[in-house]
Amino acid sequence: MKLSVIMPAYNEEKHIEGAIEEAIKALERIGLNYEVVVVNDGSKDGTAKKVLGCAKKYSAIKLVSYDENKGKGFAIKEGFKHTNGNMCFLLDSGGEISPINIQEYFNALKYADLAIGSKWHKQSNVQTPLIRKFLSRGFQILAKLLVGIKVSDTQAGLKAFRREALEKLVKVQSVNRYAFDVEFLVLANSLKLKVVELPVHMRLNAGFSLRRILQMLWELLGITYRLRIKKEYQKKALLIAQDRLCFTAINNPIKAYIDSYYLSQALDIEGEPL
Repeated sequence: MKLSVIMPAYNEEKHIEGAIEEAIKALERIGLNYEVVVVNDGSKDGTAKKVLGCAKKYSAIKLVSYDENKGKGFAIKEGFKHTNGNMCFLLDSGGEISPINIQEYFNALKYADLAIGSKWHKQSNVQTPLIRKFLSRGFQILAKLLVGIKVSDTQAGLKAFRREALEKLVKVQSVNRYAFDVEFLVLANSLKLKVVELPVHMRLNAGFSLRRILQMLWELLGITYRLRIKKEYQKKALLIAQDRLCFTAINNPIKAYIDSYYLSQALDIEGEPL
């Protein structure tokens, strides 16, 4: 059993060392083999240099780096290519979120495919400016209305996945920047993956820039279009299920026959045949 932590980083020179140290401490408490993959997403400061310094101290650290800033979603996808853990954790590198309860996420993956942090969980400890709390709540309400996700928080910077679940998601992921979390959850719903919400411990700074807010809204509208109009996510989920069925047919023909029947009855999110 091996754990992989992916930490996307953009201009985090001031915080990355502390974030890595906290991640290492949390992973050491679990007591399993692990790796920390830090993705330098085109930073213009000394982020990469700081990570290389940490890598001299901890052999489990890997640095993935490229020159152009391509977005958090892209960084997650790129980082995943460099992991080999059975369970994968996504952790923000800005030091705002603590990995202190990462053991709880690890335990959750024994019965769930995804474990996501929620600022609104009753056991969460979140310190944040009022404006950021207002924006967060507003975005979650809008996401629920547009794409029908049922979780209370899509954007918290701590998530855990079984490897096979994350592999399916990044394979069909199209959002490269801020709203990739929403897309992951829409895809997870289409793939019938089990998702659980867990508490987070966060201390957030001031609100987002107007540009980031508008970018997130634009990406959310794009996800809505692909889900509701093009039915793209449902079709991708069906293709993944068909691939899995072909593999099952080789090893267990009877189960494959039963699965093929249910697959033939597949409906989209609105109850219409695909």
